[in-house]
Amino acid sequence: MSGHSKWATTKNKKAAIDAKRGKLFAKLIKNIEIAARMGGGDPDGNPSLYDAIYKAKKASMPADNIKRAVKRGSGEEAGGVNYEDIVYEGYAPAGVGLIIECLTDNRNRAAAEVRSTLTKGNGSLATSGSVSFNFERKGQIVVPSEGVDYDDLFEKAAEAGAEDVSDDGDVYTVITDPSDLHTVRKALEDAGFDFDSADLVMAPKNEVELGLEDARKVSKLIDNLDDLDDVQNIYANWTASDEVMEQLDAE
Repeated sequence: MSGHSKWATTKNKKAAIDAKRGKLFAKLIKNIEIAARMGGGDPDGNPSLYDAIYKAKKASMPADNIKRAVKRGSGEEAGGVNYEDIVYEGYAPAGVGLIIECLTDNRNRAAAEVRSTLTKGNGSLATSGSVSFNFERKGQIVVPSEGVDYDDLFEKAAEAGAEDVSDDGDVYTVITDPSDLHTVRKALEDAGFDFDSADLVMAPKNEVELGLEDARKVSKLIDNLDDLDDVQNIYANWTASDEVMEQLDAE
């Protein structure tokens, strides 16, 4: 942005942040609608809806938006969309495997946009099963680490049935069997732990370590896929050294 005024830089950054925020809200609303449709509109009796609402609140989504999404999903209010859940498998540069989860009301559009974005990023679609064999479904609870004792969290999580807790700097990540996600989340919540999210994720069994150039290409491709309206989640089996990650974060 060199050569532009400070105002122009700030304005453009704000526009980018607002756009990201708008896309995040759209994805969170889809999650709420789907959860309400599958399990009803009462979060106390629908753990998936509870977690979707909690995540939306953490992202500062207005309460009215959340309420309307629940009503649309549960059928109390008109305007709900019948989303189809589609999973694509693909490859990014350097042979990195990608799992791309979509919620869409137009299968053809979703497929075309995912394929086009992969191609432009020097990636490609993969045949079903060729990437997913290297991933497994897990529950993941993200706990802010500030003011939290790791040993205390680990003990409470293990007692509730968690498989592991990793220290990822600003957050601790609690890993569970998919069937134990809501039980462990509730146990941690009852024990007084705050959490950012509780989700089912696809965890890679093996990871590819990348240097800066490949990491930059893969990161850009994932960002571009994430910008697609139909894409909800992207999982990849790549990692990089702390030095490489710091350089990426600084760009």
